Amino acid sequence: MVDVGELVRFTPGERTLRLVMDIAAAIERYRIVMEGPAGVRLRKLNHIRTIRGTTAIEGNTLTEDQVTDIIAGKQVVGSKREIDEVKGAHAAYSKVEAFDPLSPRALLRAHALMTKDLVESPGKWRKCNVGVFNARGVAMLHAPPWDQVPFLMKDLFAWLKRSKDAPLVKSCIFHFVFETIHPFSDGNGRMGRLWQTVILGRWNQLFYALPIENMVLCHQRRYYQTLHAAQELGDARVFVDFMLDMILRTLKARGESQGGKKKVVRKGGKKTADRLLELIRGNPKITFAEMSSATGISRSAIQKHIERLKDAQRLRRVGPDKGGHWEVIEKA
Repeated sequence: MVDVGELVRFTPGERTLRLVMDIAAAIERYRIVMEGPAGVRLRKLNHIRTIRGTTAIEGNTLTEDQVTDIIAGKQVVGSKREIDEVKGAHAAYSKVEAFDPLSPRALLRAHALMTKDLVESPGKWRKCNVGVFNARGVAMLHAPPWDQVPFLMKDLFAWLKRSKDAPLVKSCIFHFVFETIHPFSDGNGRMGRLWQTVILGRWNQLFYALPIENMVLCHQRRYYQTLHAAQELGDARVFVDFMLDMILRTLKARGESQGGKKKVVRKGGKKTADRLLELIRGNPKITFAEMSSATGISRSAIQKHIERLKDAQRLRRVGPDKGGHWEVIEKA
């Protein structure tokens, strides 16, 4: 029998504490932006970016513009499954403020919304054993047996209720353990990210409108690497630190680019270029809009930096604008 106490092991480090303090300061700057005249528009835009981000992490190829059209009720050319994934994520995130973060039943209701028309039993714990495999077919995770899931999830919510950890840290640990238990037959990644937002939003409502998922998409490879590394170590710290870093980056990007603060770039754009290459390595299918969102730099400026990288033979585009991907040319 798996003990959930072993799954929530977490050893905080200096970086963890520093990130929590930096996030606390960034929240106040973000609050000023969201309480300003552009707040309503930004909430709508961030909702779209959240939906696009969380579905794209799982392989959904629909663009931000297509997600916008689906939410608006317009017809979109795409596979039924991908369109249903966007509709499900939109339905779940639209109710995010109503979910009780301490209620397993609320999580099951959210899963029913998230996976409507996608799975046979939406809103039900899995009834089969599952694993997570990489592209080579190697098992990265063997989740606990299906008959232990109800007990593990009950214990996880009990831990969430009694834990004295800071809400920021607690939300990351929950996310990590949730993915390790893998309680559903499908939708675990989307639900883990959703419930972290539910936990954070109940602590501070600003998090309901913070598109952390879009930033995770920009660092997709590291997201999975740190998740699997933490699972192998049996300690959540590397994943907690990664997610705290994603929260901080998202707060800074939203506070700077949407708040009107001018982004300072060093002469020659070296810092910006390196950051763009890092984003592309993490997500070769990243769009200009997502690079802009992740860096706080305008889309037109991003395009200029990309052209310079291509001219310097550090980056190439493989395939068309829609459906293709970026390829970083590593130096010998």
